[in-house]
Amino acid sequence: MTKRLEDILTGGDGLFEGFFEWLEGQYDAASGGFYYARSSRDSDAFTPDIESTAQALGIIERCGLQQRLADDIKTGIVRFFQSKQDPRAGYFYDADPRMRKDDVMVGRALGYSVGALRKLGAAPLHPLPGNRNMAPAYCRSPEAYAEWLRSISLANSWRGCDRLCNSAPYLNQMTPADRKPFLCEALSYFASIQDPVTGLWGEGTLYVRISGTFKLLTFYNRFQAPLPRMPEIYRSLLHALRNEKAVDMCYIRNPISLLTSMKLRIPEEDVLEIAEITLRNMARLKRADGGFSREIDHSPPAPNVAQVKQGEHYPDMPEAVSLGKGEVEGDMNAGTQAILIRYSLRELGGLQERKLDISDSVFSFLRADTGI
Repeated sequence: MTKRLEDILTGGDGLFEGFFEWLEGQYDAASGGFYYARSSRDSDAFTPDIESTAQALGIIERCGLQQRLADDIKTGIVRFFQSKQDPRAGYFYDADPRMRKDDVMVGRALGYSVGALRKLGAAPLHPLPGNRNMAPAYCRSPEAYAEWLRSISLANSWRGCDRLCNSAPYLNQMTPADRKPFLCEALSYFASIQDPVTGLWGEGTLYVRISGTFKLLTFYNRFQAPLPRMPEIYRSLLHALRNEKAVDMCYIRNPISLLTSMKLRIPEEDVLEIAEITLRNMARLKRADGGFSREIDHSPPAPNVAQVKQGEHYPDMPEAVSLGKGEVEGDMNAGTQAILIRYSLRELGGLQERKLDISDSVFSFLRADTGI
């Protein structure tokens, strides 16, 4: 099987032709950040954003390109993140004021920014919102937290579970002793609402529920807690891969990330089938500019709004924060997921890690040895 799987994945590497040139083109020297998409860079309506910059840095690190970044470039990226922090609230915000009204985007920006600064050997300039006075009101007590957990609608599993996981950065800032009763509340509640047949959480299409389950997995992983009902989740994943149309890069990445994190003993033939289906789905989202689109028809202008069926509306859905024009183009959200899929498939198959073959010209203008 190893030879067959290696051949399948080597063929899949061809999907990344032109990808790193696309990534290089998203960099903005003036701000030190990265744009979400080509249409973002080409329009005066958008600026480099926190999530895209953190994702670009993640791709660079994952693919072993850090050594191509000169010290002044790293300093610029550090300055980008530090400039986004509100000195009084401690949070990190993009320029669009609507972002502050979306608790998921705010929580994610906090995690992305702190993580990126840590990777670059730097730190935030101001205190983080991890203490009881700066964190959301639901962090004031375990009882308030339990009430907040139960208030989150799971009518759309993807959005609802994303909101539930948004509490993780705040819990993570607590001391272990303070965190323990909060964590007990969360894990007990999650266990009580998990579907015993599918192993999934919430409502929506199968891929929406899998995406919601993947979101909750990030919570379990952050606190080293075991994911319950893994055999049931595995059966649901296989059914989705075999029978559902993956119209979003998240629907391609989330099952693979779930599978690799669960550390199950997967039959060899299943691994081969999973790899072939995944790469076939990824190929449908490859674009002429070298990048990948999040959605099958185009790049979504607002990538942080969970997909819903046409005509559906949920009261807790935030006002969309657009990062691009939504053209048929590559976007950073899809690009970072494509890279994660590529390396996760190798891990799933038990293959040794192998770096992508990236042209020496990529990021050469940022390379330390150029003296620029």
